[in-house]
Amino acid sequence: MSSMAESKVTGIIKSLNALEDDLDSLNGKVADMKKQLAVKTQTEIDVLLEKTQEMATKEAEVIINASKEKATAESAKITQEGETKLSEIQSKIDANFDEAVKHVVSTVLKA
Repeated sequence: MSSMAESKVTGIIKSLNALEDDLDSLNGKVADMKKQLAVKTQTEIDVLLEKTQEMATKEAEVIINASKEKATAESAKITQEGETKLSEIQSKIDANFDEAVKHVVSTVLKA
């Protein structure tokens, strides 16, 4: 009977050794899967970062272009107002030129 018990014990030990080998194999596979997941995660992060940068660049371009158009329109408006005021001043000078000359001549003659 002791030989039968030894046989059972040997069978159990062999089974335990096989389970230990399976666990080691599974641990190796899990480690490989973790590495693959880390690589895949980093790749996805890189892709999303690039897409985010592209979106931010496009949005910045839209904002810059809108600001440029607004500044150009404002500049044109200011230029137009300046030209209008210059025209008004020129008209006033032209309208009062003869009177100003008479005043200067009168002042010079009195002196």
